[in-house]
Amino acid sequence: MDERLSSELLSRPGAVPDSGDDAPVAGHYGDPTREQRALEQGSAVVDLSNRSVVTVSGPDRLSWLSTLSSQQIAGLKPGEPTELLLLDISGRIEHEAAVIDDGETVWLITEGSHGAVLAQWLDSMKFMLRVEITDRSAEYAVLGSMAALPEATSPAPQIVWEDPWPQLGVGAASYAEIEESQHPGSDWSWRLSLVPRDALGAVIDSILQAGWMLAGTMASEALRIAAWRPRLAREVDEKAIPHELDLIRTAVHLSKGCYKGQETVARVHNLGHPPRRLVFLHLDGSEHTLPAIGSDVLAASAEASPEELIQERAVGKITSVGRHHEMGPIALALVKRKVDPALQLVVRDGAEEPSFYAAAQEIIVRPDAGQAVGRPQGDFLRKPRR
Repeated sequence: MDERLSSELLSRPGAVPDSGDDAPVAGHYGDPTREQRALEQGSAVVDLSNRSVVTVSGPDRLSWLSTLSSQQIAGLKPGEPTELLLLDISGRIEHEAAVIDDGETVWLITEGSHGAVLAQWLDSMKFMLRVEITDRSAEYAVLGSMAALPEATSPAPQIVWEDPWPQLGVGAASYAEIEESQHPGSDWSWRLSLVPRDALGAVIDSILQAGWMLAGTMASEALRIAAWRPRLAREVDEKAIPHELDLIRTAVHLSKGCYKGQETVARVHNLGHPPRRLVFLHLDGSEHTLPAIGSDVLAASAEASPEELIQERAVGKITSVGRHHEMGPIALALVKRKVDPALQLVVRDGAEEPSFYAAAQEIIVRPDAGQAVGRPQGDFLRKPRR
């Protein structure tokens, strides 16, 4: 992690650094459960100053980003939030960013590990177009909250992005089994606010004086998991395509013009099925611990012996895990599409002396998602005999 993204808020009372991908910001400030409740109620703020901020300015910025990404950015109105994906030629996700335009500049907020690479790649793609790309991560810090920051916040955030999840965007499609009104993310009102990095301490002081509290990433991650909200640093691996994560609903415009990876997006959506699907897991809390990210998911009975579970082949991996203040231990996992949705799963954490967690799954991406127009049938599909 670039040292410029280190947070001065780690010196605040009770701050315990996050030990995972969110280092170096606080995982909690001494009371993760209380912090999570306050965050959910809209009276806490999360330090995400490890995130990266990239800007694109110039008169061609919107149309240019449309030609590169999965999203229809051309015509984006100032202040209108959206998100985009940049894919490789095979449709696999390389970058994801929160997007908002202020009328002169497009602001892209992404994971700290992606900012510099994203800026370099965009700069390499501008050719003769009137765009300028700047990595602004050293200038701006990101704060997360479930409500607008207090009006007394000083200096006020320059940019505020409101997560569109899980609302269906224009040209989007849902891969979920449930209606949008029943989606667990219906109460997810996540905001990312940009403040000058050199004023971060003063901004936090004004927020605390307004009666809010600091919350760590343990709180925000648990609420994100409960909302079924995929994240670049967690759910996206080298094979991930948008369909597997239900990102077609917010990050992909299915009828926009050509962009790298579009062929795969269209083919899987219209004619096929994603090879894997994101699931939500209720984990057995009797262990009083949480499995590590990357732990194996097994399509096996919890009644099986440890020896049998050690030999069992994995059908998926844990991508995110947290402890929710009401539901207890929860997780997101990517599993093979054909895993029976009614099956009780088991999570295997560790190799030599593994721990096992019974896991009840809820469908996020339904097994029959895709194949929107059905596969063509007929003799013309048969290979000619030789």
